Amino acid sequence: MTLDQVSNSSRSYIVKDIKKDPLMTKLIDMGLFPGKEIRLLFKAPFGDPIAIDVQGYTLSLRREEAALISIE
Repeated sequence: MTLDQVSNSSRSYIVKDIKKDPLMTKLIDMGLFPGKEIRLLFKAPFGDPIAIDVQGYTLSLRREEAALISIE
């Protein structure tokens, strides 16, 4: 499952993998790497953007960016 597919809830997830993409390095630099715990804060009504909590800071991602992040 990828981050863009989750329902609108405040569950915690573990980052499983990040797909190879030019944005991969930037996402890792922002703290999204395998094994990291993240929490979904909210999704906009049409699913874009998505706000997540990463170690105490809020990160907003576009749907295309969230689709690169596999979670468990």
